[in-house]
Amino acid sequence: MYTDILINATSYENRIALVDSGNLLEFYLERPAEKGLVGNIYCGKIVRVLPGMQAAFVDIGLERAGFLYVDDVIMSSSEIERRIAFHEQPFQAHELMINPVKSGQDSQPSIEHLLKEGQDILVQISKEPIGSKGARLTCHITLPCRNLVFMPLNDHIGISRKIEDEEIRQKLKGKIENLRPPGTGFIVRTVAEQASEAELEADMEFLMLLWDDIRSHCGKVSVPNLVYQDLDIILRSVRDLFTDDVKELIVDSQPVFERLLSFMQMFAPELKNKVIFYERDIPLFEAYGIEVDINRALDKKVWLRSGGYIIIDTTEALSVIDVNTGRYVGKNDQAETIFKTNMEAAKEIAYQLRLRNIGGIIIIDFIDMESQEHRDELFATFQDAIKKDKNRINILKISEFGLVQMTRKRSLENLTQMMCEPCLYCEGEGMVKSRRTTCYEIFRKITRDAHRKSSSKVYVKVHPYVADMLLQEETQHIEALEKETGKQLTVIPVSDSHVSRYDISWSE
Repeated sequence: MYTDILINATSYENRIALVDSGNLLEFYLERPAEKGLVGNIYCGKIVRVLPGMQAAFVDIGLERAGFLYVDDVIMSSSEIERRIAFHEQPFQAHELMINPVKSGQDSQPSIEHLLKEGQDILVQISKEPIGSKGARLTCHITLPCRNLVFMPLNDHIGISRKIEDEEIRQKLKGKIENLRPPGTGFIVRTVAEQASEAELEADMEFLMLLWDDIRSHCGKVSVPNLVYQDLDIILRSVRDLFTDDVKELIVDSQPVFERLLSFMQMFAPELKNKVIFYERDIPLFEAYGIEVDINRALDKKVWLRSGGYIIIDTTEALSVIDVNTGRYVGKNDQAETIFKTNMEAAKEIAYQLRLRNIGGIIIIDFIDMESQEHRDELFATFQDAIKKDKNRINILKISEFGLVQMTRKRSLENLTQMMCEPCLYCEGEGMVKSRRTTCYEIFRKITRDAHRKSSSKVYVKVHPYVADMLLQEETQHIEALEKETGKQLTVIPVSDSHVSRYDISWSE
């Protein structure tokens, strides 16, 4: 469990760090230029139905059509609740479509009997577009609030599985039953375990008004079109992550701090005193060592304390993790050295999967061990370490070759995909920091050093590729930076510079 939430907010990038005892557990970022889409609701149009795949392509107005599986057109109440329990993004069906099937119903219509080309449909994005793939869509729209998740067309009441006390579960179910309109569904979130009936009713009223507004807006826009945009990452972090267990939420932007207090006053006034405004000169993420952890999380090689290391290599199809003894030679025999390296690597791999948000198929190549007892103990250790991860995970037993095959639910791009781009120098065979990531590093360093420099001008020497982005797409942010720091910024393209390198100098 994380104990602190750190928010670094700027006009060009918002970054969220979940920290426990000084250790970075999870990291999220959102850039206005590349804003996430999960949770957004669209009026779309069916452009192609694929009976052979039991799926359809839907034009929602984005660059690529979204993908809609038949299971996301019709889904049982228990499946919706299970998905929400695993922290998937919300989704439900257009009022003109068939209602979700009831739990226990066996037969399921084919996609061609549910959808027709040219049909208008209300859908929600459940997975971001990743690589060459379009967004994953669902008709099962759900709207989350602080205590509740609203399912407008599903007649069902669910209680978070993390609320284990049966008496509390029944009380909460009774409260919702008394408050909800007939035919609607609600999931009670974990944070609502001690919520009063008045708090639940306030959430319910807010969500139903929001749904009415979405339906009204849908009838007024052309198709395809966006009809509802989910909260930005900062407010989502408060809504979904900020609980009584969190010691502090620290933010380094005064406007965002005031916005958070206003949001907290509406949804969780009892937690307002835990929101802290960070005012020190040292940047927030540097003061807490987060910048170092983020940069380390982009490296392929991760060193273990013993001297061993793991190599993490991610492709579009799967991710491979290799364990090596490295500099670790042990004290006794070779089998003990290998076993200790594997045990340390198991905990580090579980941590890295969560931190880097690596999803899909994952193959872990532990160092081969002859002892079955050692294999069983390693597998148990890895299973225990992975329990802290809130994403849905399936793991197969360690093979006799030391391989572990597993899957981890993927709904967002991993850290490398978010912060890197194909390398210019090797024509895409490797990865380097993206131009935008480099631009924002430059902005942060100028902001950090500006108050210590008497110079009125700052010169930035960068690769022409980065200079183009600074002088075109990032012009607005440069102007804001100049206004904020009182410094005049000059960008100087340097043709023989590495694309990830830059030089900042100050002058009168």
